[in-house]
Amino acid sequence: MPKKQLLLPKDRFFSYYQRHRQALTYNEVRLETMNSNVNPADANVTSFFSRNIPVNIPIISAAMDTVTGFKMGIAIAKEGGLGIIHRNFEPDEQVEQVKRVKLHMGGRVAKPICVRAEQSVGEIIAWRDENRIMKGWGFSSFPVLNAQNRVIGLITQTDFDFCTNRAKTARDIMTPFKDLVAASPKTTLRGAYRIMQKARKKILLLIGKNHTLAGMYVWIDVERLINGSSAIFNVDSAGHLRIGAAIGTGANEIERAEMLIAAKCDVLVLDTAHGDSGNVYDMLRTLKRRYPEVDIVAGNVTEAASAKRLVKAGADGVKVGQGPGSICKTRTVAGVGCPQATAVYQCAKAIRGSGVPVCADGGINEEGDIPIAIGLGAHTVMLGRLLAGTTESPGLVQDTPKGRYKMYRGMGSISAMRESSASRQRYRQGKDMRKLVAEGVESIVPYVGDLTDVLVKMVGGLRAGMGYVGAPTIAMLQERANFHAMSVAGYTESAPHDITIIDPSSTDRWR
Repeated sequence: MPKKQLLLPKDRFFSYYQRHRQALTYNEVRLETMNSNVNPADANVTSFFSRNIPVNIPIISAAMDTVTGFKMGIAIAKEGGLGIIHRNFEPDEQVEQVKRVKLHMGGRVAKPICVRAEQSVGEIIAWRDENRIMKGWGFSSFPVLNAQNRVIGLITQTDFDFCTNRAKTARDIMTPFKDLVAASPKTTLRGAYRIMQKARKKILLLIGKNHTLAGMYVWIDVERLINGSSAIFNVDSAGHLRIGAAIGTGANEIERAEMLIAAKCDVLVLDTAHGDSGNVYDMLRTLKRRYPEVDIVAGNVTEAASAKRLVKAGADGVKVGQGPGSICKTRTVAGVGCPQATAVYQCAKAIRGSGVPVCADGGINEEGDIPIAIGLGAHTVMLGRLLAGTTESPGLVQDTPKGRYKMYRGMGSISAMRESSASRQRYRQGKDMRKLVAEGVESIVPYVGDLTDVLVKMVGGLRAGMGYVGAPTIAMLQERANFHAMSVAGYTESAPHDITIIDPSSTDRWR
């Protein structure tokens, strides 16, 4: 941690309120506009969720059971953000959710799913279709292995389509190895692209010693990654979508973490209501000692000293926010917490220069809150309610006389805590269901359609804010940002007022 920090414009603004022990929310501040040559469309919105996990847009979907399952994880990663799979799943279920995201696409498939030469076509199809439903598989090409685990052929969807007798074996309908294209396990993504393009083959097998399978490339993903149709996708070095997962504290959560790491989860989020506590530090130190190569984001905290302690303990990212969420009532129940604008500012300032990113978790109500949060020092924002009404969030759309809705609940709600020990552990509550104290509520939110449409507005608002401040990058927005305090009257003035809106498309559907 650096001993002397660079003084930024916003430091003087916040010093006044800190001297008077006053804390501010997003609604009480606005960014100061500055001379700018930045076209919003040219603003670079890439950032980092943790030390080693980049994002192409600084938006993270919350680890909530009504927000982020594998569908949200896939969708938000394709938009450039990152999803955090919630931990109300049993460990093996959570691992399966992570695998669905990681297997959705990827230039190189490290461990292809294979079939045996003597398996019947009917057996393979039944097994494939069951896993499509149960595990979300979306592929139909399988290398064929003999009894010695050597590759002897390949079955594709075309082979299945033209097979009229399901009693036949994989060996009977496969394309034999001599008619396939293969390469060394050291073949790079670009090398695979050149080989597949020349051979006009959609599958490239990577063959290791003793003719064993060392992986394979799939054309649709290789072409997408090379030619830029997926330039915005948040992918790892192998071309797989990035995904994170929430874990808790305690000995049983170490096993959960190990299972997630084995499943190639990109980042773990030590997700608790009070991140500045002994069990969090114990878990953080244990995991960093065992898996120093794995990024771990820890939280939640709202005080400067808390953020410093997490960084000192080894956190690769700090999650800030206690009670700002629309479904959270921690502050009213426990009488604790700091309004989110001040919380983000003071935590970010405390660890400024450490290389550890801050995620502002909760309290985002408008597009304009995102550039404010980042200007305060956050590197990303975590969203719950604004994503809960999308097509990709878990749960069904409910049709009512007043419109279409989806369920949205806090992880500290009574129903969540009754259903899952993970929710009870997050809020440090016991097993006696009669003594649960809710720190969240259950609600419904309007159904708003596809995630893409929602994120267009949010990222557009961020780019607009960067243009007004004259910040071409996220780092420059953090550095240049200064603020005006805003009264209730000022907030009222900031939104459309004293009119009747006649163009429904000009209103925000998620409100």
